[in-house]
Amino acid sequence: MGVSRAECQELDARDPLRGFREEFSLPPGVVYLLGNSLGALPRHTPERVARTVETEWGRHLGASWNTAGWWDMPQSTGDRIAPLIGAGPGEVLAGDSTSVNIFKVVTAALPLRADRRVIVSDLDNFPTDRYVVEGAARALGSYEIRDIGERGPSLADALDDGVALVLLSQVDYRTGAARDMAAVTEQVQAAGALMVWDLCHSAGAMPVRVGEADFAVGCTYKYLNGGPGAPAYLYVAPRHQEAVRNPLSGWHGHAAPFDFEPHYRPAPGVRRFATGSPPILSYAALNASLDIWERVDLSEVRAKSLALTSLFIDLLDDLVPPGLGLTLATPREPERRGSQVSYRHPQGYPVVRALADRGVIGDYREPDFVRFGFAPLYLRHVDVFDAATALAEVLGEELWRDERYARRLTVT
Repeated sequence: MGVSRAECQELDARDPLRGFREEFSLPPGVVYLLGNSLGALPRHTPERVARTVETEWGRHLGASWNTAGWWDMPQSTGDRIAPLIGAGPGEVLAGDSTSVNIFKVVTAALPLRADRRVIVSDLDNFPTDRYVVEGAARALGSYEIRDIGERGPSLADALDDGVALVLLSQVDYRTGAARDMAAVTEQVQAAGALMVWDLCHSAGAMPVRVGEADFAVGCTYKYLNGGPGAPAYLYVAPRHQEAVRNPLSGWHGHAAPFDFEPHYRPAPGVRRFATGSPPILSYAALNASLDIWERVDLSEVRAKSLALTSLFIDLLDDLVPPGLGLTLATPREPERRGSQVSYRHPQGYPVVRALADRGVIGDYREPDFVRFGFAPLYLRHVDVFDAATALAEVLGEELWRDERYARRLTVT
C-alpha cells in the first residue's frame, strides 16, 4: 500500500487547518463523511442559540428586532456569506430554502429575456432544481424545458437564440464532478441567455467565484455547518437588482414596510427578495458557524480537500482489487472534482449500511452511487485512511451481504 496510517498522522501534524477540528462536536469513534449532506455541529452553536432564546427572546422580547439586529438578519447574514462565493456586500440575501430561492430567481430572471421561451436544465441535477423549474414553467406558461446531461444533449447543443436561462450546479451531487463556472457562464451569456448557478455542493468546500454569473442560489447546512434547515441564500448580480421583481412579494421585501401601504413597492437592491419573517433561531445557528468561516483561508480548504479526496482514491486503488464491483464515478483529475468522492456499486445501499455499523458514515444515492463528502475543517488524513480500510473490508469480506442491511431506511 502506498501510504501508511503513520504517514497520514504526519500529514495531519503539518495540516494548517488542523486547529479547526477542535471547534466541532464530533461523535467519538466515528469517521463522518456526510458533510456534503449535513455538516457537523460547531461547538459554540448551542451557546449562540441559547443566548438568542434566553436573552434576546426571553428577556428583550420584541425589542430584539432592533437591539439584536433580527430585522436585518437576511442582509447581514448574506453579507457574511458573500465572501465565500466571491460576491460583495449587498449582493447576497440569506433566507428561505434552496427550492424557494430557485423559484424566486428563475421567475424573476425570465422577464429579462421576455423574447425567449426556453429554460435549460440538467436532467442529472439534484431533483429539486428540475422540479422547481417545472413548477416555474407551469406558473408562467408557454416555456419549454430543454434537458442536458447524460441522458440529453450537451450544453453547447442545447444553446440557441431561444434559450432565456440556464440552471446548473457547480458540483454534481451524485459524482462530485465540478464544472468550470467562469467558462460555462461565458458560454451561456455568449448565447444571450442568463446563467443561474446552484452552489449547494461547492460553497464551503472550495473557493467559489460567482464572477459574471447573473444569479446563484445555495444552502448552508452542508459544508457551511449551519444546521438542519438552516437558511439558504440567493445572489443577484448588481446589474440586475433594480430590474427584477421578487415573485413572492411579501412584507419584508417592501421598500417601506412600516408605512403599511396597501400595495407592494420593492425594496432597493437584493432586499426585495426577502418575503416573510426570518427564522431567527436558525440564523443564530448559521451565524455561529460563520464566525468560524470568517477565519478560514479558502485556498487552504481547497488544497486539503484535494489532498483528502486524492488520498481516498489512491488508497482504494491499492486496497480494493478488481472484481469487487467498485467503480469510481468521480473524476480522477483533481481540478475536475469538488470535495466529494463517489463510487458505483451494484449493492451500494447495503455497502453504506455495513460501513455505518463500522463507524464510517457515508451515504447512498440511486441508482448505485456510494458517496463520501470530505469536509476539510474537521476531517483528518487518518480518518480517510480508516474509512478506506473499512470500505475495503466491507467489500473484500462481503460484509454487505448481511440481511440486516437489505432493509431500506431513510438515507439523507
